[in-house]
Amino acid sequence: MTTQPTTVSLTGPTNIVLMEGLTMAAVTPAYLADITAAAPARSTIEVVGGIAEAMPLAADVEVILGIINRRLLAESPNLKWVHATASGVDMFMFDEFVRSDVVLTGEKGLVGGHLADTGMGLLLALTRQIHRAIKLGPDAWQHRVDMRAKEIELEGLTMGIIGFGGTGRAMARRAVAFGMKTLAVDELPAPADSLPVECGVADVWPIDRLDDLLSRSDVVAICCPLTADTDKLFGTETFAKMRRGSYIVNVTRGEIIEDEPLVAALESGHLAGAALDVAPGEPLPAEHKLFSLDNVAMTPHTAGASQLRAPKNVARFVRNLGYAQRGEPLEGVVDKVLGY
Repeated sequence: MTTQPTTVSLTGPTNIVLMEGLTMAAVTPAYLADITAAAPARSTIEVVGGIAEAMPLAADVEVILGIINRRLLAESPNLKWVHATASGVDMFMFDEFVRSDVVLTGEKGLVGGHLADTGMGLLLALTRQIHRAIKLGPDAWQHRVDMRAKEIELEGLTMGIIGFGGTGRAMARRAVAFGMKTLAVDELPAPADSLPVECGVADVWPIDRLDDLLSRSDVVAICCPLTADTDKLFGTETFAKMRRGSYIVNVTRGEIIEDEPLVAALESGHLAGAALDVAPGEPLPAEHKLFSLDNVAMTPHTAGASQLRAPKNVARFVRNLGYAQRGEPLEGVVDKVLGY
């Protein structure tokens, strides 16, 4: 496998494009001042509203804070480095970019907290029947006996976490705070001395022990990126290996779960519930069954929002500008071959 570069050389004035968008709505004066101070002297820094506005600058751009597509890459012969403003980098994994020498960095390891907040919130909405109470409004009082009969406590249950990066570890910390036990699998090994005690995970299993995790978990939390290996990871066979009456949580990418098998598992009662911020084929049509099932709590891919997100990512970009001028490894480097 080709070794991915972790350094970028910025030895003189650099053409930098800062792209506003969903996760960084505005390049504030404070952000611009910090970036200008960190960039090589006499650099040119342009703020644009998206890829279309970046196109006229493509011929000269060397560094992009934002996103990129095939057309922008093709028009950017001098591009050295993209620092992503998206936590899920599957959108960058088109062949031309993967094969290029352009280094990709981003929010890797920075975004777990707010995703985990939403994941735990949705799980609690299911286990404590909060979602039904909100849907029913004043009529909820007439259903309180049925609702009480379905409420469960998280204390003593086991959460199995798929993907033990920033999001997985944040989910684990929250699960432990609710008195849960935690298990985890990941593609990459994690030395025992690198595992935070507050996560409750003594050993991160290799991905080939996924079936063990599924059979032992009352809640399965999907915290991994979308890659060729995780695309449609959860289908009919995978759901069948989960405990009857267990819950599934997904706050990363909808395509990791197959749509129809999920609905079937929920309708049959094999799954007690699904806590979802993401779904395949977003946005789902209004008539989709996931909207009408009582054992689904769902938000419209909003877990990625946080008042802390853009400042953390800009601060990393600023640090990386310094590393690039000193020839040091960058933070948050994405392996474009692996996809994370």
